[in-house]
Amino acid sequence: MADLLPNQRSLLRRRADSFGHAFRGVASALRSEVHLRFHALATVVVIGLGFYFGISRTEWAIVALAVGTVWTAELANTAIEALTDLVSPEYHPLAGKAKDVAAGAVLLAALAAIVVGALIFAPQVWALIE
Repeated sequence: MADLLPNQRSLLRRRADSFGHAFRGVASALRSEVHLRFHALATVVVIGLGFYFGISRTEWAIVALAVGTVWTAELANTAIEALTDLVSPEYHPLAGKAKDVAAGAVLLAALAAIVVGALIFAPQVWALIE
């Protein structure tokens, strides 16, 4: 870093700071959102199942995309709810619609992740039961 120009150091510092803000946002959501804690538990279970069943790299990629999509939707939903509460502390139909649509996005992402999990893990679980 010694050979970087001052404005380059500043850019690197801002990039590093932005990661810190993002991690604080995830941590804050984990502390305040019950559903996100449920998704965290589900993530741990899915990762454990992936290691137990030795899923392929392609399956890991699909699972990672499904898990990432659910987390992204849940974090966006949390942000939309917080912002909606800030700008519309009293009930307003459009505020309610924004919250409902954001929650719907989480629901669809979670349902898609369940389908992915069923397609990848159900045959292997079924083989254990038989």
